[in-house]
Amino acid sequence: MSDMTKTMVANQLQKRGINDTAVLDAMSIVPRHRFVSKIYRPMAYTDNPLPIGHGQTISQPYIVALMTELLQVDLKQKVLEIGTGCGYQTALLCILTKRVITLEVLSTLSTKSRKRLKTLGYDNVDCHCADGKNGWSKEAPYDRILVSAAPETIPEVLIEQLAPNGRMVIPIGPLYNQFIYIITKNQNGHVNKEKSTPVRFVPLV
Repeated sequence: MSDMTKTMVANQLQKRGINDTAVLDAMSIVPRHRFVSKIYRPMAYTDNPLPIGHGQTISQPYIVALMTELLQVDLKQKVLEIGTGCGYQTALLCILTKRVITLEVLSTLSTKSRKRLKTLGYDNVDCHCADGKNGWSKEAPYDRILVSAAPETIPEVLIEQLAPNGRMVIPIGPLYNQFIYIITKNQNGHVNKEKSTPVRFVPLV
């Protein structure tokens, strides 16, 4: 673990209440600087979102860690990620779970992320260029769904693709009034929606 990674984990994550050891370990391992362009690499481990092109961003480390912790993922699960972006969150999920299916609507980002993840050795992920609002029905249901862009309302199709006892973490709302929601579905199909932390994400378009 580099000094910058140690500082990020200690000061930005642990001091702010992230205590899931699996999440902390994963964020200690994944080289965040490899997921941003060279001009932004000196800032890769600061607690800020950074541009990745096409009007998109890589979320700040704390928000990535928080949403991953809220997801409560384990090594036996199949996870659907909506919004591959640069692939950083995807890489974390690859460490934390059995299999990841990730969707990115922008073809340039999808292609770059697929190549980056392959180069870095993450081989338990399938990357697709697709509209995340529709989910990915071909491999549904999913034990966990993580959404990295914000629709104004919760897409019903994603709830339908969530497995019994499944869990989804998703930012919801217009640009300046977004909150993380935790969506759970019990064995009988009953859905519960819990409002959590205020955030700001790019829209899910």
